[in-house]
Amino acid sequence: MPLPKNITWVTFDVYGTIIDWETGIYEAFAREAAKDGVEIEREQLIELFHEVSREIEAGSYELYAEVLRRTAIAIAKRIGWDMEPARSRFLPESIPRWLPYREANAQLVRFAKKYRLGLIANIDDKLLGQTRRHLKTDFDLVVTAQQVRAYKPDTAHFTEFARRIGGKRGWVHIAASHHHDVAPCAKQRVPVIWVNRRKVKLASGQAKPTAEVPNLREAARLLGAL
Repeated sequence: MPLPKNITWVTFDVYGTIIDWETGIYEAFAREAAKDGVEIEREQLIELFHEVSREIEAGSYELYAEVLRRTAIAIAKRIGWDMEPARSRFLPESIPRWLPYREANAQLVRFAKKYRLGLIANIDDKLLGQTRRHLKTDFDLVVTAQQVRAYKPDTAHFTEFARRIGGKRGWVHIAASHHHDVAPCAKQRVPVIWVNRRKVKLASGQAKPTAEVPNLREAARLLGAL
């Protein structure tokens, strides 16, 4: 799928694309675990977070705050941390402290000068509102998991966004997660720019993005917004 010749809409995944959620997640876990004298290794934690949260999201829909609480409880059990389940709210309560990547706000401002912008996010409306306080750009349209009652890679987010804008023409999506965004965009035939910050190598059978960049600055350059 080539990039459209005439782009009108540019949408973004939020967590991992605009927001450095892995740092936010690690710091939240490390802060809470330290109360019990437990040390957590970052890479192990992040790997477990992605594994466990995807398993929970694949089940019956529930608000993302609950997904995070259940994920925290499951991870604590796996690493041998005897955490009371009632304390698991520390993870959704940490979201206001999850900060944008250094280049994110400047690039969003540039995109906004040229295109209509949207957010397509696996989160509750309320929690996304806490994150948007860190962003210096307004967005013309937002689709969340709460609105479609499903989590990406389910294609409901993308189907709903296309419905609201009257089709897929002139639309490009930008995202960091191959699992949550690149794969469903390929299914929906939505051009997608993969922000591959971790320099992940795709296996031969995995869906290919329309383009691949290391950060949002290069995405802006690619779309002529820089």
